[in-house]
Amino acid sequence: MPDLPTASPAPPVPAVPAIPATESVYRHRGFLAFLIARLVAVFATQVQAVVVAWQVYDLTREPIALAYVGLAQFLPMLCLLLPAGDLIDRASRRHILAASWSVGAVCSALLWWLSGHGTAGVAGIYAALVLFGCSRAFSGPALQSLLPQIVPRAQLAQAMATNSMLMRLASITGPLIGGLLYATGGASLTYPVCCAGFALGALLLSRVTVAYAAPPSPTQGRMWDRFGAGIHFIRTRPIILGTISLDLFAVLLGGVVALLPIYAHEVLHVGPQGLGALRSAIAIGEVGAGLFLTLRPFNRHVGRRMFIAVAIFGAANLVFSLSHWFLLSFLALMVAGAADMVSVYIRGALVQFSTPDAMRGRVNAVNMLFIGSSNELGEFRAGTSAAWLGAVPAAVAGGLCTLAVVGAWTLLFKPLREVDRFEEASEERQRR
Repeated sequence: MPDLPTASPAPPVPAVPAIPATESVYRHRGFLAFLIARLVAVFATQVQAVVVAWQVYDLTREPIALAYVGLAQFLPMLCLLLPAGDLIDRASRRHILAASWSVGAVCSALLWWLSGHGTAGVAGIYAALVLFGCSRAFSGPALQSLLPQIVPRAQLAQAMATNSMLMRLASITGPLIGGLLYATGGASLTYPVCCAGFALGALLLSRVTVAYAAPPSPTQGRMWDRFGAGIHFIRTRPIILGTISLDLFAVLLGGVVALLPIYAHEVLHVGPQGLGALRSAIAIGEVGAGLFLTLRPFNRHVGRRMFIAVAIFGAANLVFSLSHWFLLSFLALMVAGAADMVSVYIRGALVQFSTPDAMRGRVNAVNMLFIGSSNELGEFRAGTSAAWLGAVPAAVAGGLCTLAVVGAWTLLFKPLREVDRFEEASEERQRR
């Protein structure tokens, strides 16, 4: 079988004035608008996730129904990420992102309509989530690929840490407010808030200035061949492959987010407010770690810290799975969120530092596929495991599997274990 084609050399980035690394990242025109736009869109996503999960479980009381919530969003992402990554490298990432969030607003409006016309039942909710999954296939890679076009490379790590920390802030307030809104006015009150969040995010993108984008590469060959170049790029760099695959299997096997409605209903005996608090606990830990990384970003022993963070994530989820006390469960999820934030910070920096701008759409599409697999497909895995084994045994098995993955990847990916600085991800010596 012939080798996949390598990417064409990236066109030179237009010359821009040198920016001192010590200058505030907020001074770059458009960065603040980008942060606010993403903040409101993530807020809408988090609110909607809480409401959909509670509504579906309230209608069915079946764990397998929660599994289909993740599957309905993952399958369209799986089908569309290939053309999405190719299009993002050949068109305006800002415009693609605005269009994706506009589709998200339409999905929230559909869910709002369905909540008042319940004849479609759960099937109608799944159909709206399929459309939402289609929009996320484009919004995820576009988001990851747009940030390096807004700030200079010298401040990229700081911008990523700041961006991640603020997104986790939305992840705290979103579930809490979503649970309170649903308890107060039901789905008919909550979904309009989600619709407005996506629409506002799309409008704010018009104020984002793209200052560090390379000219698009000339279109060459078939779409599959161009996307294959992104896969080849990842496959030939064990640091990147090990990083994103570690995240994939750790969260796919050990994530507990899909089981939170069951724990809220049947283990901890709290209502939708408690469910929102549990989801926010993860984000509180993420924000705490993100704030620390914003103030004191590190660039030493990154590989070793990646493995330690994922191991802590698995251990914290294991504690949550065995807990019957709300406070202990809340604290365990906070620790898991903090560890996940460190993992996300390292993974994102390694991918961005090692990828040329002309290939970021395709590489981030593959990365998004891994993230989507770990999140949405992980929800399906958790839901089906809970249906077969029960919620608590499924969560315990997931935590143990995460720890086993960490041990296996430590042995399989020596270059990732030994990488010291982020810049090493782009060096030729990490190639196989």
